[in-house]
Amino acid sequence: MKPTPPVPDGGALPGVDLDDLTPEQLAAQWEEEKPPAAGALANVASSLVVLGLGAGAIILSLAMGLGTPAAPQPGLWPFIISCVMVALGLFQLVIGRRNRDAEKFTRMSMAPLTGLVTLALMVALMPTIGFELPALALCIVWMRFLGSETWRSTLVVSAVVVGAFYGLFVLALNTSIPHLF
Repeated sequence: MKPTPPVPDGGALPGVDLDDLTPEQLAAQWEEEKPPAAGALANVASSLVVLGLGAGAIILSLAMGLGTPAAPQPGLWPFIISCVMVALGLFQLVIGRRNRDAEKFTRMSMAPLTGLVTLALMVALMPTIGFELPALALCIVWMRFLGSETWRSTLVVSAVVVGAFYGLFVLALNTSIPHLF
């Protein structure tokens, strides 16, 4: 039996699992568990970060060359995505700062940054040692430490994922992805 969740009045329903709760009871439970709301300053700061990243990416994509839709150069798709980032950042800056749903940074706010850093590390290591070991390490870190999975499921799923990628990209498609084996 699952643990008994709290109900809106602070009491508990004995013997009731989460599937038996009404939508109102679930909403009240989620409201109690969510992190505190961030203020308008946090919304503006996050919008400015998105705007800065988008503007930087636009400059880098222009340096790579855009070409035309009929004959695209390497910078075309990054340029389009960067323009979308800038538009969304502006929208968030103007409209979204009144949004009160944004959450304050907590310990769990570091998970996306950890994911980004480990992904960048994998990309940096791939040309040197192939994709197999960095991809295996990435899967393990993401599943065990970011996803809180058990060691058994982490190791099994990570090995299967890397094996599937190897089979698909190296054996079946014969791509030029760097690999050890």
